[in-house]
Amino acid sequence: MAQKTTLLPEVKKHYGDLKNFIGGAWVESSASEWLDDTNPATGEVIARVPLSPRADVDAAVRAGLDAWEEWRETPPLSRARYFFTLRDLMEQHFEELARIVSQDHGKIIDEARGEVRRAIENVEVAAGIPSLMMGYNLEDGAAAGIDEEVLYQPLGVFAGISPFNFPAMVQSWFWPYAVATGNCWVAKPSEQDPLVQVRLFELIEMAGFPPGVVSMVHGAKEAVEAVCDHPDIRGVSFVGSTQIAKLVYARAASHGKRVQCGGGAKNLLVVLPDAKLDTIVPNMISSVYGTAGERCLAGSVIVGIGEAQGPLKAKFTAHASKLKLGYGLDESTQMGPVISRKHQERVLGYIDKGEDEGAKPLLDGRGVKVPGYEHGYFVGPTVLDGVTPDMTVAKEEIFGPVASVFEMDDLDEAIAWINRSPYGNAASIYTSSGKAARDFRYRARAGSIGINLGIAAAMAYFPFGGMKNSFFGDLHPQGRDAIRFFTESKVVITRWV
Repeated sequence: MAQKTTLLPEVKKHYGDLKNFIGGAWVESSASEWLDDTNPATGEVIARVPLSPRADVDAAVRAGLDAWEEWRETPPLSRARYFFTLRDLMEQHFEELARIVSQDHGKIIDEARGEVRRAIENVEVAAGIPSLMMGYNLEDGAAAGIDEEVLYQPLGVFAGISPFNFPAMVQSWFWPYAVATGNCWVAKPSEQDPLVQVRLFELIEMAGFPPGVVSMVHGAKEAVEAVCDHPDIRGVSFVGSTQIAKLVYARAASHGKRVQCGGGAKNLLVVLPDAKLDTIVPNMISSVYGTAGERCLAGSVIVGIGEAQGPLKAKFTAHASKLKLGYGLDESTQMGPVISRKHQERVLGYIDKGEDEGAKPLLDGRGVKVPGYEHGYFVGPTVLDGVTPDMTVAKEEIFGPVASVFEMDDLDEAIAWINRSPYGNAASIYTSSGKAARDFRYRARAGSIGINLGIAAAMAYFPFGGMKNSFFGDLHPQGRDAIRFFTESKVVITRWV
């Protein structure tokens, strides 16, 4: 039975010309260039985004430097209380934040709610900073009467560059931990859908964070380069494509900064013959087509092992064909548009390329029309059969609602494929065998492993991991890794006289 259409109201129709938030105030950018921010479901312009120059980034960094000494001297418990206040404000505005995400990014409202929930969870974890930032010590650690201890101390001003696919969540992987540990922060949200960050910074302002502790600068390439080059930024957090992650990592590291850069992915979903298909296929559908495939944990390659191949292909394609496309604010919608016209053309180009190279579309998302949203950036769910390892669609990240179907003889072959891949973000296995599951998690070289689930997304108190070309750096976002990334270890050795 079809779900009844319920179209939720948009928060606003137009947000006007966006401002930067620097030194505790909303200020006009000195940008000479602007970018139209469109609603992906309708194609309508809903805001203008300034492409801020280096001077704006420098102003935000200087505000952070002015605030840093006093902020780092603020006791951790006092710093935590700002996060308790912000958490309450985010809960009060939860539905509003979710609707902004859906309107500006395109994902369906339930996915937007899930994203906002993850952002809140990171704020909640950061509020535990009095415990998380504790060092350690050892009496007589150096010799009799000489004690040794480790202190974790903040470094100064950090900056974060986040992607379009999770406009509320990804910045929260970074800034709450940076600020809770006593640093100051400069956020550079995606220029393609920055509206939820604008609203979150209004809530940050309401929470009373001291001026300069948390700033935001809109922009694109010049702003990113300014962050990488600025001599007073101590570290950079980034999530985006592998190509850009490599450039950001190399450029920021060359200036002596700490860097953590999340890149792209090509995630396999491996199905063994003993998997319960009626149970797992809906989970796989969510992995592949959730947020229209625009996430680094999305399953993009479906691997049927042995006898699982035929039934899996049939059931997966049948489920995918029933997905309802539409505006994310329509609660009956099951998949929204991709982020932009340019990205739509990119995804469609990959489907064309796959067919040209010999793949067969079992389900073709090209040319899809959504009544009432003819100007939206929609790509229908697509399933490509007969894909081989040498094809472009098998090797490159599509970042759209496209599944490539592989057939393999055994689990060893699937694990070998995962380990040969230049990417290492996530991999999942569906099986009833504990032995197969343990073998998979032990041998598969990916930072996030799913067992009987297709979205291996770590909770806020665990690190968000990636390997190989999916991550550049040493310490990952979230959890204990984040605390260590944003602090320096200082060893103190004391002889008591």
